[in-house]
Amino acid sequence: MAKPTLQPSRGLMLWRGLTRRCPRCGGGKLFKGWFRMVPDCPHCALHFEREPGYWVGAVAINTMVIGMLFAIVLVAVSAATIPDIPWVSLLMAEIPLMAIGPAVFYPFSKTLWVAIDRAFLAHL
Repeated sequence: MAKPTLQPSRGLMLWRGLTRRCPRCGGGKLFKGWFRMVPDCPHCALHFEREPGYWVGAVAINTMVIGMLFAIVLVAVSAATIPDIPWVSLLMAEIPLMAIGPAVFYPFSKTLWVAIDRAFLAHL
């Protein structure tokens, strides 16, 4: 008789997703390079892409996180420098953030999306 596997808690699955690990087993090595995710977990064989268009959720997460980071930097710098906000310097910092940030956060958004799907949506 096969030993039943316990499903990790939602918090643990989300933490694993944020650290680029499999939300089900916690195994790593899910990426070949920075941008190519393996189709299945090498440790527990969890298949990541459940249907065509599955990764739209990861794109949404990436967009929201980078957008929030943009807003936080904008508000913090603006609040710290009122009334003479250095708009040119602020934009010189924000534009690279908006250009490079999505690529840096890309693998994290994919594993985080798998974790969200497994933790909150898989049973619907």
